[in-house]
Amino acid sequence: MVRMSGPEARHMGTILRTEKAQTVRLFDGRGRDGLFTVRDIAKTRADLKAVELSEHPAPDGGLTLAVGWGKSKRRDYLLEKIVELQGRGLIFWQGMRSQGALPNDPKAAWNEKFVQAAKQCGAVRLPGLDIVSGGVDGLLSMTGNFDRCYLAWEAEEATTPLSPIMLSKGRTLVVIGPEGGFDPAEADKLIRAGFDPVTLGPSTLRWETAAVYCLSLAMFGAQDRS
Repeated sequence: MVRMSGPEARHMGTILRTEKAQTVRLFDGRGRDGLFTVRDIAKTRADLKAVELSEHPAPDGGLTLAVGWGKSKRRDYLLEKIVELQGRGLIFWQGMRSQGALPNDPKAAWNEKFVQAAKQCGAVRLPGLDIVSGGVDGLLSMTGNFDRCYLAWEAEEATTPLSPIMLSKGRTLVVIGPEGGFDPAEADKLIRAGFDPVTLGPSTLRWETAAVYCLSLAMFGAQDRS
């Protein structure tokens, strides 16, 4: 027996108008989901009995995006798309040209956006979500967690197009600058540390467009490999 409480139980009872004996799907965001029968339900709680449970192993690889922090109303869009396009993780970092101060910790509302998107698209696993302080140096401290690291750079020096096959194997990190772009010193430090500079095409993309472009390439590459 499982008892749900809080906002999700309230949503089930008052918004979805779920009734006794209905079958619903639950997931934990870590790869487990199942079908449950509603045994009892009220405005702020629900008692459910498991009918069928499944566990989905974590993928070996996947794309993590490190996005330069900025004051953007389009952040919610990115939070939704990284779930829908099966991104492995999202990192916000403070660039020299970032607008506004990077929060100390991820906000609860960001995770809620993940949950809402997962319910919409049927995902069973939520992306990782991190805040990295210390600018480029903070990013460099994390490179040991990845098999390949790329710098999505709008400069002329970046001539190699990012492709699906580059994102289809292992754990991959792609760094995207804030709305103001990378400072040359930041790009130089990343390249000297082993990040491969890549181009996302001839257009100068908004950061959320660049992020979705990378996620789409990675999803296509994973499907093509399978």
